[in-house]
Amino acid sequence: MPTTQPPSPDVIPPGRRRIVALIVASTLFMEQMDGTVLTTALPTMARTFGVDVARTAVALTSYMLSLAIFIPASGPMADRFGGRRVLQWAIIVFMAGSILCSMAPDLWTLALARALQGIGGAMMVPVGRLVILQNVPKSALIGAMFWMMLPATLGPMTGPVIGGALTTYLSWRWIFYINIPVGLVAIVMTRLFIPQVRAPHVAPFDVRGIVLSGTGLAALMLGAELSSHGQLPAGAMLGLVSVGMLCLWAYARHARHVAHPVLDLSLWRVSTFRVSICAGAFSRLATGAIAFLLPSFLQLEFGLSAARSGTITFVAPLGALGMRVLAVRLYRQWGFRRILVLNAVVLPAGCCFLAAFGANWSLWVLVVAMIGLGMSQALQFTGYNTIAYADMPPERMSAATSFYSTAQQMTLSLGICVAAAVLSLSRMVFPAGDTGSATGGAFSAAFVTMGVLCAPASVLLARLSPRAGAEISGHDATVGQSSPNHTKI
Repeated sequence: MPTTQPPSPDVIPPGRRRIVALIVASTLFMEQMDGTVLTTALPTMARTFGVDVARTAVALTSYMLSLAIFIPASGPMADRFGGRRVLQWAIIVFMAGSILCSMAPDLWTLALARALQGIGGAMMVPVGRLVILQNVPKSALIGAMFWMMLPATLGPMTGPVIGGALTTYLSWRWIFYINIPVGLVAIVMTRLFIPQVRAPHVAPFDVRGIVLSGTGLAALMLGAELSSHGQLPAGAMLGLVSVGMLCLWAYARHARHVAHPVLDLSLWRVSTFRVSICAGAFSRLATGAIAFLLPSFLQLEFGLSAARSGTITFVAPLGALGMRVLAVRLYRQWGFRRILVLNAVVLPAGCCFLAAFGANWSLWVLVVAMIGLGMSQALQFTGYNTIAYADMPPERMSAATSFYSTAQQMTLSLGICVAAAVLSLSRMVFPAGDTGSATGGAFSAAFVTMGVLCAPASVLLARLSPRAGAEISGHDATVGQSSPNHTKI
């Protein structure tokens, strides 16, 4: 049996931190590539199953719904059974879900298989991130996050290209086999390099909290998903929302009376954690929506094949990859607050640009814009994912990771639901858009809506202290220079 060790920055030697970060990145690579591969194939899948493309959003939201339900349990599971063991089994479950997705005969079977993938993903990425947070000192955290996110950028980069090619020349069913070789390598590397870390004192498992929070989140997300494309009567939608709100209210009361709730609401008192979640929620609404809308927009409005649309969407992650090299230096030079506030205005502007983009425009203009948008998003989410833990005590990292990951996936899923709803409604309301087609007008309305929804992020980020995250970035706000006293990874 592996040795039980308390969380400590010394468990992973400095020479191995980069390797561990890259192993965790491989799990994020699978998750990110899986999503981008699927969005490229949605129009083809819609034709296979004989449904409208907006209804195929259930294949995305069922996965994210499963994540939202099971992510809260990721921290307690890692504390009880050890990060390495949980991570290995999570990868196995994720791969099993991928195989079942490839054999799905209809849309709802695919949604169920995606939900199984979500169970694996709920443990896979948060537990991997927790391994880094528990075993890397804060002075080296921004570097660790950089290396963790760098290979993960390859997922969105290669996903649209591979997914488009497989969908066009073979079948969309082949896209789910891509995870298998990556997962097998990740299992072996996890066994070799990631320590078996468990909490020295394991808290009782909050079964009641998991049931209440999981039921509440599931009811809300299911109601949002089914109502987003008119599949749910108003009475049924109201019932699901009521059940969800009631369960979450009951959970909030429950959490105040237990020592170790599955979602620790007292973490909300940590200002950097709270601002990162709230501002990040607005940004992720638009990010999830763009990933869902853009491939279908290019195929339906411009008549591009899945392969060509994948090639165009390829450039946004390419821009993100370039920004990863500069992100660490920028945050160390200027600090988190200044970079995050200024950069938050780029995403609303990008949504408005996509809304105005018409079939008579050159696709090269879109390519350049998507490179810039990809660079901006990489910079912004590196900041969000790092500053959330800037003031978090080490003993609360497990609870913080579960809470943050749950909020992250809920907002990404909600962004897809809102985009699908606006897409469906605007097709009924507007007979034609600025591009001269109902399809173009519907997508324009969806992009504008997401631009408006993500705009408040900059206002919330302005509430950060100028010295927020200085221990992580090495930035000294009093002199406007980067401090030399930081650890490199």
